[in-house]
Amino acid sequence: MHPMQTIAVRAARAAGQTIIRAFAELDKVEVTAKGINDYVTNVDQEAEAAITYQIRKSYPDHTIIGEENGENKGENKDYIWIIDPLDGTNNFVRGIPHFAVSIAVQYKGKTEVAVVYDPIRDELFSAVRGKGAKFNDFRMRVSKHNDLNGTILGTGFPFKAKQHTETYMKIFGSLFTQCADLRRAGSAALDLAYVGAGRLDGFFEIGLKPWDIAAGELIVREAGGTVTDFTGNHGYMSSGNIIAGAPKTTSAIVKVARPLLSEALKR
Repeated sequence: MHPMQTIAVRAARAAGQTIIRAFAELDKVEVTAKGINDYVTNVDQEAEAAITYQIRKSYPDHTIIGEENGENKGENKDYIWIIDPLDGTNNFVRGIPHFAVSIAVQYKGKTEVAVVYDPIRDELFSAVRGKGAKFNDFRMRVSKHNDLNGTILGTGFPFKAKQHTETYMKIFGSLFTQCADLRRAGSAALDLAYVGAGRLDGFFEIGLKPWDIAAGELIVREAGGTVTDFTGNHGYMSSGNIIAGAPKTTSAIVKVARPLLSEALKR
């Protein structure tokens, strides 16, 4: 196993233990609003601290960017760890057992290692650039579809960017008439991991953050899938607008979405 993958897995599992303990006593969880429809709990903070501790033990000079504590600069700027300690906080605080820890390692701007860990199901999705993707210890691949017919797609509503609701619903409606069904489960990191594992055939969402997608997009690509933005280009890390899936599924979603985009989403 790649040395940094070993540490990422260890950190993800440590965070998972923190989350599971808290999930058993949800009445004690402290919830704070940090923005419109955007919440953070003491568990997010504790899980991020657990991840940071594990990384710092082995790589004290690396930079860490976390959803909750922002950038924790290290002397070595080439290595950046991008972490979401609890992707699916809204599910967590309501007792819905669907959320994940997401950890990605970038070297000079390229994601090299990715881990998405579901502590409820003890499911670990991982990838190393150029080495493929795994579900637990088994190699995984995206599904095979030639078009949208028969596909199950994952999505996320733009609940933090409701100005895009009209455009999103047009895309949603057009895709719904062409695929078998759609799912909205509440964790983009897990949605992308599920695409890599072939559980979902494709995924699309507007307005995500780098820590939501940094690990998942490498997992999809190393599982044989493709990842683009809504225009079919590769600006998804900056725009937060992402389409992922098996190659032909991704192309089909882009073909549906592109003509429906508002001017704001064409950028």
